[in-house]
Amino acid sequence: MKIKEIRDKQTAAIELETKDLQKHLFDLRTQAVTEKLENPSLLRKTRKDIARMKTILRERQLAEKNGQAKKQPQKPTVKVKKVKRPKLPRTTKSQGKKERRSTSK
Repeated sequence: MKIKEIRDKQTAAIELETKDLQKHLFDLRTQAVTEKLENPSLLRKTRKDIARMKTILRERQLAEKNGQAKKQPQKPTVKVKKVKRPKLPRTTKSQGKKERRSTSK
């Protein structure tokens, strides 16, 4: 199912279809376990359809909240400066071995 088709539907219809797809996904998983699933790609397609529907439902929830949130003042943003850290000199393996040898004597 395409995202455009989902957006054209009402919220209640999307919720109903999401529940139906979740039941269908459960059935597909059961078939996959019992090795009776003919088309394994249906699992992935169904999961993605559910995700698309949930995404649109969440977008609609946020759109409702943003309509109410515009009345509330927002906090001022604070800019944080990045601090440059000094680069430390790299040591090679041979340098470390020389130091260990000289300290052990």
